[in-house]
Amino acid sequence: MSPQPTQGPRNLPESWEPRSCRFHVPEQDLAWEAWDESSCPWTELGVDLTFLSNASPSVRWLWKNYQYVLAFYFAIQEVNKDSRLLPNLTLGFHFYNAFHSDQRTLETALLWLSGGTKMLPNYQCQTRSKPVAIIAGTESAFSAQMGTLLELYKTPQVTYGPFDPMLSDEDQFPSLYQMAPKDSSLALGMVSLLLHFGWTWVALFTSDDLKGEQFLRDLKAELVKNGICVALTEKLPDTKTMYGPSDITFMSRIRVSSANVHILHGEAGTLITVDLAAEFFLTTGKVWIMAAKWDIVTSEMDHMLHSFHGSFSFSPHKGAIPGFQHFLKTVDPSHYPEDFYFSKLWAYSFDCSPAGSICKKYGVCQPNTSLEFMPGNMDIMTLSDSSYFVYNAVHAVAHVLHDMLLEKIEKGSLENADQPGLHPWQLHRFLKKTQFINSAGDHISLDEKSNQMAQYDIHNAVNFPAGLGLLVKVGEFVSKRPLGQGLVINEEMVEWPIGFTETPRSVCSQSCGPGFRKVPQEGRPVCCFACVSCPEGHISNQTEQCIQCPAHEYPNSERTRCLTKVVTFLAFEDALGMALACTALCLSALTAAVLGVFVRHQHTPIVKANNRALSYILLISLLPCFLCSLLFIGHPNTATCILQETIFGLVFTVAVSTVLAKTLTVILAFKVTAPGRRMRWLLVSGAPNYIIPGCSLIQLILCGVWLGTSPPFVDSDTHSEHGHIIITCNKGSVTAFYCGLGYLGSLALGTFMVAFLARNLPDTFNEAKFLTFSMLVFCSVWLTFLPVHHSTKGKVMVVVEVFSILASSAGLLGCIFAPKCYIILIRPDENSFKGLKDKRGSKGIIV
Repeated sequence: MSPQPTQGPRNLPESWEPRSCRFHVPEQDLAWEAWDESSCPWTELGVDLTFLSNASPSVRWLWKNYQYVLAFYFAIQEVNKDSRLLPNLTLGFHFYNAFHSDQRTLETALLWLSGGTKMLPNYQCQTRSKPVAIIAGTESAFSAQMGTLLELYKTPQVTYGPFDPMLSDEDQFPSLYQMAPKDSSLALGMVSLLLHFGWTWVALFTSDDLKGEQFLRDLKAELVKNGICVALTEKLPDTKTMYGPSDITFMSRIRVSSANVHILHGEAGTLITVDLAAEFFLTTGKVWIMAAKWDIVTSEMDHMLHSFHGSFSFSPHKGAIPGFQHFLKTVDPSHYPEDFYFSKLWAYSFDCSPAGSICKKYGVCQPNTSLEFMPGNMDIMTLSDSSYFVYNAVHAVAHVLHDMLLEKIEKGSLENADQPGLHPWQLHRFLKKTQFINSAGDHISLDEKSNQMAQYDIHNAVNFPAGLGLLVKVGEFVSKRPLGQGLVINEEMVEWPIGFTETPRSVCSQSCGPGFRKVPQEGRPVCCFACVSCPEGHISNQTEQCIQCPAHEYPNSERTRCLTKVVTFLAFEDALGMALACTALCLSALTAAVLGVFVRHQHTPIVKANNRALSYILLISLLPCFLCSLLFIGHPNTATCILQETIFGLVFTVAVSTVLAKTLTVILAFKVTAPGRRMRWLLVSGAPNYIIPGCSLIQLILCGVWLGTSPPFVDSDTHSEHGHIIITCNKGSVTAFYCGLGYLGSLALGTFMVAFLARNLPDTFNEAKFLTFSMLVFCSVWLTFLPVHHSTKGKVMVVVEVFSILASSAGLLGCIFAPKCYIILIRPDENSFKGLKDKRGSKGIIV
């Protein structure tokens, strides 16, 4: 029967896709049906593109799909030549149209079931060569429609389209078998490719059906797991419903999408929508990652540049079929004269007719005319996924028939070798468990549990001038490999889309540089963030997360790496440490000199005044006051840490209590001169001298408790000074430290108050005023020390403490003994009894 094209609506542009043709092969021993809704003949594809004004009707041929028929021819020929498979039997076949219409699909199915030229439901007019199986096409909708009808007759249907989880429902489609392996790892493979190139901002385009929804769920789960965000999700309309301009407006949204990477997944019909619209919505600068029927959107482009140049496609891994390339190079329409569409392809491609053709419109083709030399936009020579599945489907059914016949022979139930009694329902038991190795070396199985795709080939679509397009294999993905090793990409072979000279970037926010960290933006995906500098003591390199440097390290100025801190302390070699040490030694030497002057002039009135012994004690106590500051300089150790605070507290307590004793001596001396007073025995008995050991004993007890409970120890300060570890003395018990310091301060304040009250008493050498002024300086220094000590850290704190020790000690030395030394050394005439009598002023006494 001659093929008849299906006429499309007169008022719409006709777009023809080679779909199917029906012709009868001479009667053979075994006959079965091959159904193809997207390869051999034609089906109407009407699209109303309103943005094209006054456009003449155009015809669109997807001749690449004719390869399905050629793969079927080759597989039948290979089976019939194989003496080990179905020996002494010839495998026959029929082709039928499968229209892209629910009504016409069932119409043709009923025609096939009737076995004649008229539809006779529930009648089978064919008495010989009854078909036992059907190989269906690429679209899941067609397979589902057919499956519902064929299930009434338990007729097996083997599909060669992409795997669809909906069709794997055995309760709904128990007689349907999918040749394509389950693509459960496809989403993981795509995410691995995104991670490889650092793409974290993608747009998703999927078909608006259950398969698209399932893929979208799987993909989004993997995206979330790996920190990749979705910029745009678009459901693709089917070509059957694309009649208005609003149906293709999604192409305009691609241009303004902030994502440079788009993932495309869907059925053939929806991908044709993208293919058609891409011709008019040229979208450059976008990387497409495609799967399922990618050959539709990457082949037969007749314009120089198209939107899918530089895209990636995932296809199930398949070996090369031995002999198939030679078959394509040598086959011509004369081998299959019944196939009208083979002649049509030949005329369309080469503008000539094969020898013996009745068509006189074209000239006769040259003898060397071959499919190998077809135009570049029609790549028949590259084996597509569906063609590979067609080839496997033919062999699977052939193996099942072979096993069934062997079983019948073994059981002796084969009635007639010429007419073996095979029924469609008998194939199911064998189809469920059939397994074999095809000629390409691949393991083939129709069992869904064992037939899961574990390896994908990754191709790069390259478009050349004049519409020549190639799919170049640039990598592969194997899901069973260890984590992170499943993807292999040869980046040197990758051709990027127009507009990119290097690997494109597709991120919502640019990566934070070293030294910065990500801060999420409210209301936006996690891939959209702001970059802020790492906090003090933290760094970041490539992780975009700040990490704290160890205690012995510090961040560099850029906060990109940690540097080892320098161990430091107030050393004698430092300029500041050397200056303080020299000052302490000089003041100690000066104190010793003053003591020597006083000893040398011990019999003079000015030395004897106000208790000479107390003056000696005060000068001697000032010596360790100056020298104890040296304990704070140099590398601290346990001994120096303990001696620092205890010696400081004790010697300063002695010095202040001595000043208090001298002040009381002045007060008692004045009181003694009044008649009837009983103070003379206090002065004569030396009662003020007992103040020094009493006050010192209290401080000694406090120090003993301090050392007995929580003594000072060597500590390291890693935070006070940037880039340095300061070795310091930890006070141990802060309470004990402030108790000792508070006692000393109270003693000094009390001494100042007593001296202040006695400042105007008549004293020959005005020592009461000198004592008052010295204690004023002493208290001022230590009152200033407290807030400064709390506000400084590290070495500066030690410097402040040393300076306070030296300043307060120098205040006592200078204010009390400087005037006396001036008189002793510069004005010796005043240091005599005669000088005392000549003095004018208040009446004083000498004690």
